[in-house]
Formats: sequence, C-alpha cells, structure tokens
Amino acid sequence: MTSSAPAHQRVRRRFREQAQAFDDLYEDERPLVRRLRPGLFRRRSLAVDTVRCYAGPRVLDVGCGSGRIGEFVLEAGARRYVGVDFSEPMIGLAKRRLERFAERVELILDDFLDASIAGSFDVVLALGLFDYLPDPHRYAHRMFELCAARGCVVGSFPTWSLVKGPVRKVRYEWIGDCPIFNYSRRELELMFGSAGFDPVEIIRPGQSGHLVRAYHP
Repeated sequence: MTSSAPAHQRVRRRFREQAQAFDDLYEDERPLVRRLRPGLFRRRSLAVDTVRCYAGPRVLDVGCGSGRIGEFVLEAGARRYVGVDFSEPMIGLAKRRLERFAERVELILDDFLDASIAGSFDVVLALGLFDYLPDPHRYAHRMFELCAARGCVVGSFPTWSLVKGPVRKVRYEWIGDCPIFNYSRRELELMFGSAGFDPVEIIRPGQSGHLVRAYHP
C-alpha cells in the first residue's frame, strides 16, 4: 500500500533498505539471466562503448549505486570516475567494489541536485536513475551544466508496456511503496532538447524501455 510520504523520501528509503538486493541483480552473468534481464546488459554495453569513444574521459555516474557500471567504465579507460548516490549502503558497496581504482575514483554521498561536483565531464551516466525521479527535467538541466562540450549523457528510461508495465507497478509502487515513472520518445526529446542537448539519440532496444545518448553541442 502506498504511503503519503513524498516520492523522493520513499525512493531514498527503498534504496537504503534494498541496496544489496539491487546489487545482486547484476551478479549473475549466465546466458539465461541475460535473456531474462537484457536491459541491464544493454545499458551497460552502451555505457562502456560510449566511454571508449573518448580518450581517457572524465565520467560522472549519477545514481551510481554499488559501482557495478563504474567498474566496467574504469576498466574501459575512464581517467576519472565520480559517482553520486544518496544511499549510504550503496556508496559503501561502491567503495569496496572500486577500491582497486581508488586513485581515479571519487564517491559522493548526496542528492545529485544538491551535491558539490567540481569540473565538467565527457560522459554523464544516468542508468536506472530516471525510473524513480518525479522531477526529471531538473536532473537533465543539471547534467547539461556538468557535461563538457561535445560530451554526452547516457541514460536508460522505462516505457509503459502491457506486459511489464502492470507487473512493475504492483512490484514497486503497491508492494514496495516506491514510485516509478515511464517515458515516451517524445517526452525524452523534449526534456533533453529543452535542457540544451543536441542531437538527442534515442534507441529502443526492447519493448520496455529506451536508451538515450544526448550530446552537449
């Protein structure tokens, strides 16, 4: 049953209480798991491929979670990796996972909109983030401010589907008391366009979501 608490508080509570469970989603690399959860691996591949397009890029990971994506982009050649997350348990997991890259890593425990983040970034990652944002336009605008010229944002966005939509709503909102949000292609074009990105590349790899690569001119 959904509580009356503001959306951001409910999301924060879920990611504090369920940090290990979310991290475990990425643990299994078996072919069957890849078939059942292809979106997790497609967005990871897009992030890694994008990082490899730059020479030693600075990477900002918004909603970095347990550092799963961070590990891959550091291995792919990121010169500097800054991860931001508001969940203490998630940041704790990320510190342990990325310890071997310590000299190239900075982890910030804070809300992205309030965090003090120095410099600009060639790649800004927002994977599994926008699912839970009641105010996504504010995040897109701040990402533009932190994105270097000719840099880009790589993001994942769920869209409503008759198969997965009701299941996600029951699982996250009704049972988990955590709001989730869906996006159409047009909404994504308008959101990133109004923030200043151009061009905005939208990829629909499956029926349940979009991947976006939006460029800072």
